Amino acid sequence: MTTMGLAVKICGITTPEALQAAVIGGARFVGMVFYPRSPRAVTPAVAAELARHVPTCTHVVGLFVNPSDDDLDHTLAQVPLDVMQLHGDETPARVGAIRDRHRIPIMKAFRVGSAADLDAVPSFNDVCDRFLFDARPPKNIATLPGGTGFSFDWSLLQDRRWHRPWMLAGGLTADNLETAVAATGARAVDVSSGVEDRPGHKPPALIRHFLARAAQI
Repeated sequence: MTTMGLAVKICGITTPEALQAAVIGGARFVGMVFYPRSPRAVTPAVAAELARHVPTCTHVVGLFVNPSDDDLDHTLAQVPLDVMQLHGDETPARVGAIRDRHRIPIMKAFRVGSAADLDAVPSFNDVCDRFLFDARPPKNIATLPGGTGFSFDWSLLQDRRWHRPWMLAGGLTADNLETAVAATGARAVDVSSGVEDRPGHKPPALIRHFLARAAQI
């Protein structure tokens, strides 16, 4: 496995082939989606089998959208997650309650379309361990909370300082990665649709290409 300065999360892993490409290519994080409406959703049983093949140097992230306690209990009883990613409308109180209940690091996702969408970020400083900034899709398009292929105005993050480590997401590809990192100063990125040839299908070659590009930045 190669190492890189830019930490990469390959999100929406569903197959052993995609997982192997991510791990061998040097991904720091691999994400599994527990949101049934997503084309990348996996069951806890499938995720548990995939997680068996993740080395300890790679972090397994579980993505949830407004999960109930029962949802989390059911999943965590089967899947050894290193990080929980909350990608819904969870409040600081809810995030704190989840963190206290499960004692697993939390990454809170924020959908960004304007500077106002960043106003709430500081209220999560004390209840989560990492932030993720993703694109807010246009209002006239019904879509999923993440993995949409949309990007946002990266200048909104320029010269910002946060109290937690953070990750950039939203429409990233091997072709625009260098520009996105230069514009935002990101040192960690999350990609899903940008390594797919159709929703939910990640050819190993596209994963390897993205990770090779990231290793050069």
